[in-house]
Amino acid sequence: MIKRLSITAVLLALAAGLAACGSSKAPGVQLAPSGGATAAAVTSSASASASASASSTTSAPASTTPLPAALKIKPTVPAQTGTPPKQLVIKDLIKGTGPAAKAGSTVTVQYVGVLYKGGKQFDASWNDGSGQPTSLPLTGVIKGWKLGIPGMRVGGRRLLIIPSSLGYGATGRPPKIPANAALVFVIDLHAVS
Repeated sequence: MIKRLSITAVLLALAAGLAACGSSKAPGVQLAPSGGATAAAVTSSASASASASASSTTSAPASTTPLPAALKIKPTVPAQTGTPPKQLVIKDLIKGTGPAAKAGSTVTVQYVGVLYKGGKQFDASWNDGSGQPTSLPLTGVIKGWKLGIPGMRVGGRRLLIIPSSLGYGATGRPPKIPANAALVFVIDLHAVS
């Protein structure tokens, strides 16, 4: 009789423990998908975490927002004509549907930057050799990005025309960016944290 009660108590304790599994909402707990493939999900998640900690740039968590196919191809920055604007110009080329970037967010982006006059490319994350988006805090970028990216949603592509005063100003960034140069960026937002 005592043996039967002990076994019953152990079984009840195990059942309670199993019932608690999968219902946790604690930080850092990722529930397994109901369709299986949990080993692959855990392995790739662990690999991503290891890669992120080994990386020199800050890595944002992968977005659950599906990215449009257009964001997998390096964009062509439209040629600009006329006098550069004195104020920041923001134009959404593709409206995102995911979480919105906020001032101070860390964003994961692909981008192309060209000079307003002549359209010569001076920088592009697409050309860094990895082909992967880059993550950076909006607190550490030029003012045109600080003002132009908040409000952008994950999955979006945005054109920024940045006057010199919100870019690199009178000093420029020789040799690629001359003094007082207006800049044009096309930015794809992959994730926000």
